[in-house]
Amino acid sequence: MSMAPSQLGAFAKSDPGQSRANVEFHVQPLSLGAFGEPLHDFDAFTASVCNLRPTSRGSIHAQGPAGPPEAATPVIAANYLRTEADIQVAADSIRLVRRITAAPALQRYQPQEWLPGPASQTAAQLRAAAGKIGTTIFHPVGTCAMGKDADSGAVVDARLRVFGLEGLRIADASIMPLITSGNTNSPTIMIAERAADMMREDAGRG
Repeated sequence: MSMAPSQLGAFAKSDPGQSRANVEFHVQPLSLGAFGEPLHDFDAFTASVCNLRPTSRGSIHAQGPAGPPEAATPVIAANYLRTEADIQVAADSIRLVRRITAAPALQRYQPQEWLPGPASQTAAQLRAAAGKIGTTIFHPVGTCAMGKDADSGAVVDARLRVFGLEGLRIADASIMPLITSGNTNSPTIMIAERAADMMREDAGRG
């Protein structure tokens, strides 16, 4: 209970044509069918591969009955794997994991693929498999993106001030115009530290 599930991380290219690493590995010494389900009763590891620069875009909107805004319910549409580019990265990542597990250093363990399974071989099968086994690692960003003005679709300016509202700033991952190429926790801490500096400066205490 005191140990994070991911014991290994790595950055890689999903295919040689990428100019730099575009996927991140989160490797866990366990296996399960889905979040919340019991662990499988066999020795296993899970290689979760994340697209670091996805092109699919989700949305969040307030929706509810007529009444005060606080009564509205947030409606979240993740829209994962909605672009051809993202589907291709996911399929290529399955191939990459297979190449790694076929390496001589791992053959003493005789790894056998559980999901998507060795029957998925063609491009179409891998693309379909990516949609079935794909999930989230909970790093949403960009719902209050930074930009030059509200007309551009931005919510905050370069000093994290919300357009149209005096005295309100946002200092979390939602202000990122694009997701960072890695985990979002450390960048979010940096955003918060910078926001604190800005507020001190604006208050004349910088």
